[in-house]
Amino acid sequence: RKALQANPESFVAIIGCYAQLKPEEIAGMPGVDLVLGATEKFKIVDYLRDFKKKKNAEIHSCSVEDVDFFVSSYSLGDRTRAFLKVQDGCDYTCSYCTIPLARGKSRSDSLSNVVQNAHDIASRGIKEIVLTGVNIGDFGTRHDGKNIHKEPDFLDLIKALDRVNGIERFRISSIEPNLLKDEIIQFVAESNRFVPHFHIPLQSGSNKILALMRRRYKKELYTDRIKKIRNLIPDACIGADVIVGFPGETEEDFLETYNYLNKLEVSYLHVFTYSERENTDANLMSQIVPMNIRKERNKMLRILSEKKLRQFYTSQLGKCQEVLIEG
Repeated sequence: RKALQANPESFVAIIGCYAQLKPEEIAGMPGVDLVLGATEKFKIVDYLRDFKKKKNAEIHSCSVEDVDFFVSSYSLGDRTRAFLKVQDGCDYTCSYCTIPLARGKSRSDSLSNVVQNAHDIASRGIKEIVLTGVNIGDFGTRHDGKNIHKEPDFLDLIKALDRVNGIERFRISSIEPNLLKDEIIQFVAESNRFVPHFHIPLQSGSNKILALMRRRYKKELYTDRIKKIRNLIPDACIGADVIVGFPGETEEDFLETYNYLNKLEVSYLHVFTYSERENTDANLMSQIVPMNIRKERNKMLRILSEKKLRQFYTSQLGKCQEVLIEG
């Protein structure tokens, strides 16, 4: 709408997860000219024959089962930091999530391609690389028909990147707790370039809710991961994702999560209010939590997050650290 306000004749192409999941819905929006699915978005130039407005939007979209390749990419929008994609898709079946439907199976770039991209980024004078993906701890997964093969894994990747000259800081983005192995934590603790920052999705502090969500761990494993990090890297900054208001989450379940997080040595929280998604098992569950209660629980955890972040900042007072000036 903003594009059309700026120029009513602008050619509008829609790509991404929403376009893959609901192409017909998007094509029905006034002013949309082109809708590209998960495979076709990488070939966008092939579909731009001209920039004339279309009476009806063109749709080019494949079945998500056909998305079985990886396209190397990295961002160059920031002066000091680049986001380097190393993995895409997900083989997990969390009951609330549509990402596997939108992005397809887990697949990874090759280790050699990632290292070459890191060298290219370094040659541009950029000093920090953030490793990104849908499920980056699953790096190395290869699908061959019905078989899954594991090649050089995430630990092999970060060891190789640590040897790239010119990059002063590497950062691991969100990584699943069951994939954050002791060896990865140990390596970050010993590395001079991988920053002491972990973002580890929790989603719930109740094992009952974790089971309903079909997460691949219990809170005891999550606790173990936090303790391992704190033991090796006391000053680490640790973030957690949490979902409130999942179907079946009683007041007791929520308070179990709240009290668990209150005692846990994490530095901040990303709090999400559960929202229904079509074609997910969670959308068919009973015991729906009213929206006003979801919002109350979200607010409580956001206040807790602010307290934890202030506590983390305070713990760093008087200490000397190297920083990267971002702006």
